[in-house]
Amino acid sequence: MTNAPPKTVKDVVTDFLGSAPSLDEIAAYRLPQELQERAHALLELNRGGSLSDNDRSEMEEFRQIDHLLTLVKAKAKLKLQAQAS
Repeated sequence: MTNAPPKTVKDVVTDFLGSAPSLDEIAAYRLPQELQERAHALLELNRGGSLSDNDRSEMEEFRQIDHLLTLVKAKAKLKLQAQAS
């Protein structure tokens, strides 16, 4: 039996978005704790100058997904505000 590879931040976020969340769920979304901890660990490695090439690629993926989530969450919040008006 083979083990499935660990889910990447991209996998987790696209699984969430693919589940058709409500605007409220999108606005409140946070990465699972284990991924938040991994992002912080990568930042610490970066500060210490000890990122491997794989770590650097993973950190870049976190940065890109964070930027995308920031935009999606902001648009969800704007739509919620418009609906409340």
